[in-house]
Amino acid sequence: MAGHSHWAGIKHKKALIDNKRGKVWSKLSRAIIVAAKTGGGDPDTNLRLRYAINDAKAVSMPKDNIERAVKKGTGELDGGNLDEVLYEGYGPSGVAVLCEILTDNRNRTAPEVKKIFELAGGKLGATGCVAWMFERKGLAVIDSKQTDEETLLELAMEAGADDVKTEGDKFEVICDPEHFTIVQEALEKASIETESAEITRIPNDTVDLDVETARKVLKLMEDLDDHDDVQNVASNFNIPDEAMAELEM
Repeated sequence: MAGHSHWAGIKHKKALIDNKRGKVWSKLSRAIIVAAKTGGGDPDTNLRLRYAINDAKAVSMPKDNIERAVKKGTGELDGGNLDEVLYEGYGPSGVAVLCEILTDNRNRTAPEVKKIFELAGGKLGATGCVAWMFERKGLAVIDSKQTDEETLLELAMEAGADDVKTEGDKFEVICDPEHFTIVQEALEKASIETESAEITRIPNDTVDLDVETARKVLKLMEDLDDHDDVQNVASNFNIPDEAMAELEM
């Protein structure tokens, strides 16, 4: 069984701030473009596009922006030439880091991401250096006020989920990507709202960090997440409760 994604909960808190300044719109536009490019412009038949549009609506992206992104993806407008790239590397103390990238210029993105790693005391690695440490999974994060663990576990398992984990005041529902849509629909039918839902990469094992290392790793994760071309960042770190409490002081 895969470990949990400690970054998922931390990222959600950060996303609330990002959404207010609209930075997330650029990332969501790219997600819509690639979804439409790979599966067509109809969200009724393209689930990846449907979820990308739902994510955009959740942060109040204007309808015109969404429609323009879809048209770029289908080729009706210019600007849909984006490549999907996976960058791998190591953060402070050797933690594994994966970056899912959407870029229209690899020659620009690669040195910029490399510099972010180096400034944080890490380094960009070769293809395949850390990807083997992760599993691609569907991940839904739910506020524990929405439901109780037993109810959620029964619902999720019936829909094909692998596991339900408790992380602080959140529940994490983990499933294979092929069951992601079914799990999402089951949660929606039960009127359980997700704070975030995505296909991501979850580490098979996690590494506990002390306070100082955690501070450095979180800075790296935040700087990578802030880069316009980075769609998703995953790592195999875990911050023990006592260390997290000290970081939040």
